[in-house]
Amino acid sequence: MFSSFFFKRLLVASPTTFSSFVLQRQQHIENNVSTTITKDYNLLSDQELIQLIQSKELLLQNLEKYISYNRSISIRRTLLNKKLSILRHLSTIDNLPYENYDYSRVINRCCENVIGYVQIPVGYVGPLIIDEKEYYIPLATTEGALVASTNRGCKVIRLSGGIRTTLFKDGMTRGPVLKFQTGEQAYHAFNWLDDNFDLLKTTFDKTSSYAKLISIKKNICGKLLFIRFVATTGDAMGMNMISKGVSEVLSLLQSTRWGSTIEIMSLSGNYCTDKKATALNFIDGRGKSVMCEATIPCEILENQLKLNAQRLTELNLSKNLLGSIMASSVGGYNAHAANIVAAIFIACGQDPAQVISSSNCITWLEPVGLHKQDLYISCTMHSLEVGTIGGGTRLPGQEACLKMLGVSGSNIQHPGDNSKHLAKIICATVLSAELSLLSALATNELISSHLRLNRKSTSDTN
Repeated sequence: MFSSFFFKRLLVASPTTFSSFVLQRQQHIENNVSTTITKDYNLLSDQELIQLIQSKELLLQNLEKYISYNRSISIRRTLLNKKLSILRHLSTIDNLPYENYDYSRVINRCCENVIGYVQIPVGYVGPLIIDEKEYYIPLATTEGALVASTNRGCKVIRLSGGIRTTLFKDGMTRGPVLKFQTGEQAYHAFNWLDDNFDLLKTTFDKTSSYAKLISIKKNICGKLLFIRFVATTGDAMGMNMISKGVSEVLSLLQSTRWGSTIEIMSLSGNYCTDKKATALNFIDGRGKSVMCEATIPCEILENQLKLNAQRLTELNLSKNLLGSIMASSVGGYNAHAANIVAAIFIACGQDPAQVISSSNCITWLEPVGLHKQDLYISCTMHSLEVGTIGGGTRLPGQEACLKMLGVSGSNIQHPGDNSKHLAKIICATVLSAELSLLSALATNELISSHLRLNRKSTSDTN
C-alpha cells in the first residue's frame, strides 16, 4: 500500500506527475498486468522519508537503494541522534564526520547502517631496505612514539645493509566441524579423506580461478570430525574464497558418500582458526609464514643505539622468551609485534580483528661475528593473514597506502605475489620496531620517549 502523504507529495510537487501516476495505476488494475510501480523517494523531504521509516514502509538500512549516499547517512544520523538525546547518559554523534567521503566503495562492500567515518592519523617510516629495495611504510596509529621509534630501527637497519626476507609457507585455512552418528563413522571418514584427496581437490579447485587446495589436516573428538582445509588464494586474504570451496566439498560428502549419517554442524568449527589466539596457527601457520633477518655491526650498535650485542641478547632472552613463557603466551615471543601489524593493517585495509593471530612472532637475537660483537636479529611470523584485493583494500585511503608500497590490487603476471610481498614488508617493519624498542628498554629510554612524544600539549592555533 502507498501512504496518503506520498500521493499528496506527488500532487504538490507536480500535478502532471501525479496524474500520470494515477493513470498508470488505473491501467494496471484494469488490465490485471503485473507492473511494478517504483516510487521516486528523491521527491520526498527528509521528514517525509523519516515518517516512512518510522512506519516501517522504508527500512533504515536500505536507504542507499533509493536516495544518495550522503542524504541516506544524514537521515540515519538524525534518527540516531534523536534516540541518543533521549538517553541522557549518552552523547550525540555531531562530531563524527561523514561528508567528503567516497561511499560508493563502502556500501554493500565494507559496512552497513553507515553513519560516518573515524579519522586515524597516518605516519610513515623509512626508507627501510628490504631485499635490496627501499620502501616507505605507512603506519596508522594513535600511539605517540611508535612511528619515531620504528623509524629509528629503520635507520639502523639501513646503515647495516638492510633486511633479507623469506616466505616459507602460504595457505589460508577453513576448518568445519562434522557430526556423525558414531565415532567409528567419523574415523572411517577421517581415513576416506586421505584416500580421496585428489577428488576433494578437484571439487574444491573448480569453485575459483585462484583458490587451490594444497592440504587437509584432521582430528576427531567423539562423533565429531574436524577438518582443516589449507589453500592458496592468490592476492586475496581468501576467507570467502576458501569458504566457497569448502562448502562445495561438504556438499560432495553429503551427496555422494555419507548421506544422512553426516551433519554439518558449522562451516567454521574454530579449527581454522580465525580471529583467535591458538597454538595451531602458531605451529602450522595460517596465511603467510615469513622470516626476516638482519645483522647489525657492533659499531652501528654503539653509535646509534648506545649498547652492545650481549646486552640486547640477554634482554631478548629474559623478556621476549622467558617472560612470555612465564605468562604462558601463545605466539607472543616478541616485544610489540602487534603494534606494527595493527598500524599497517589499518593503513592498508586489512581486517583489524586478525591482528590477534597475525602478530604471532618470535624475535630472536644472538651475538655473531669473529668476536661475537655484531648482532644477528630475526623475526619469524607464522600467520600473517593479508590480502591486496577485496575488503577494506578498496577504500581510497587504504588503496593509496597499498600503492605506496607497490602492492595494490592483484598481480596480473604472478597472482599472489602482491600479498606475499605485503607480508614480507610487515615482517621487516616488525623487525625494525623490535630492534628499536628493545634498545630503548635496555637503555631505560622508553618512558622519557613516550613522555616527550605522547604527552606533549599542542596549541589549538597550530
